[in-house]
Amino acid sequence: MISRRNIRVKVMQALYALEAAMTAPAAAAISEKEQSDLKYQGTKLLNADIQRASMLFTGSLLMMARVAQYAEMDAGNRAAKYLPSAEDLNVNTKIAGNTFLWELLDNNTFREKVEADKVSQMIDDEWIKKLYQQLVKSEEYSQYIAEQSRSYNAEKQIMQFIWRKCMLENEAFQEYIQDEWNGWEDDKEMTVMLVENFFRNNKNVNFLSFISSEKQEYARSLLTTTLDKEAYCMELIKPKLKNWDAERVAIIDLILLRMGVCEMLYFPTIPTKVTINEYIEIAKQYSTPQSGQFVNGVLDNLLKELTKENKIRKIERA
Repeated sequence: MISRRNIRVKVMQALYALEAAMTAPAAAAISEKEQSDLKYQGTKLLNADIQRASMLFTGSLLMMARVAQYAEMDAGNRAAKYLPSAEDLNVNTKIAGNTFLWELLDNNTFREKVEADKVSQMIDDEWIKKLYQQLVKSEEYSQYIAEQSRSYNAEKQIMQFIWRKCMLENEAFQEYIQDEWNGWEDDKEMTVMLVENFFRNNKNVNFLSFISSEKQEYARSLLTTTLDKEAYCMELIKPKLKNWDAERVAIIDLILLRMGVCEMLYFPTIPTKVTINEYIEIAKQYSTPQSGQFVNGVLDNLLKELTKENKIRKIERA
C-alpha cells in the first residue's frame, strides 16, 4: 500500500529528527554504542511515523464514512422533534446505504484496524455534522438522492465528493485536522494519494498490511545503512559541493544525498536512474526551490565517478 517514495520520505524525516536531536556535529566520530543507540532511536521514530501515516489513512476513510452514515442520525433527530414538519419526516437516507461505503465498512481488516488503533478517537462528532450539512446543501447531493436506482459509478462519485470537496477543500476543516490529527501537515500528501488510490481500486485492500514485510525491511535497511555509512558518504559528497560550504547546505539536502549515495552503492536491485529521480522529486517537495537541481547535479556527478571506479554493482530484481 505505502510506496517506496513514501518510505524514502519517512526515512528522511526520521534522519532529520535524529540530526536535530544530536548536540555534536553530524560528521563527528561517535562510539559503537552511540551508533547502535542512534539506529535504535531512528528505527523507533521510523516505525512510529509509518504507524501514524497508517492511522491518518484509515482515519480519513472513517471520517468520510461517518459523514455518509450521519444521514440516518439526522433523519432520526428530525423525526423526534416535538412538532416535526413533513420535510423532517421525509429525510432521504439513501447515502447511508451507499454501495461503495458498505464495501469499505464490510472490509474486515478495516474494522480490525479501526478497533485495534482506536481510530474512532480521531473523529469529532461536531465536524461530522458540519460536513454532512455542507454535503446536503450541494447540488451534487441533490442529484444523487434524486436518482432512484444505484449505479456503482454514482455511488463512488458521491463518496469522492465528500472526500474531495467537503473534506479536502474545506479550509476550516483542514485547519481543524492540522491542529488535531498528529502528523497531518507532514503526511497530508501521502494520505491524499493513498485515499485516491483506494477510490481507484478498493477491492481486497488489507488495512492491516499498510507496509509489506519487504518494504519494511527496505525502510529499516535504508535508515541503518545511511547512519552506518555517514562518514564515508560525506567523504564522497563534500568534494562535489564545489563552491558550496557543506556546513551551509540545507540539512535535508545532505540527508537526501547520503540516502541517494547509499542506495547507489548498497541497494543492488534499485536502478541508479530510479534513485536519482526519486531524490530529486523529494528534494523539490521538502527542501528549498533550488534543491532538486542541486541534488540532481551532485548525485549525477557521484554516479559518474563511482561508475568509473567500478563501485556501482547492480543486479536485476527477481
